[in-house]
Amino acid sequence: MRAKDISGFTLIELMITVAIIGILVAVALPSYQEYVVRTNRSAAQNFAMEVANLQERFYLDNRSYAADLATLGASLPPEISGAYVVSVTADNTANPPSYMISAAPKGTQASRDDCGTLTLNNKGEKGYASGATRCWE
Repeated sequence: MRAKDISGFTLIELMITVAIIGILVAVALPSYQEYVVRTNRSAAQNFAMEVANLQERFYLDNRSYAADLATLGASLPPEISGAYVVSVTADNTANPPSYMISAAPKGTQASRDDCGTLTLNNKGEKGYASGATRCWE
């Protein structure tokens, strides 16, 4: 067989291809992980705002705030339940009555997100971990 009849890849060509793929993965993976964290946080924030709307509607009907999500008829969507634990507390004995919605990150969300637990209360005040920035954009 002559050399020009042989076709295929050389080891050098294969190693260059593997190196290029490795560089692309090294650059793309951290960006993707950050995107996933921001997306999960945004979903939790939107759900907290929805729960706040449900709380206000519940207050208009009952003159008190609901103590949990079940009373509001709200259930945690699966895309949020994998990354956050959402809870509602109400203090109807206070004057005026109040509530607090908390979304605590769990699993990889907790280790990658510097915002920590997101909170929202009846005054519309939004909270997050001290030192974090741009958490409620």
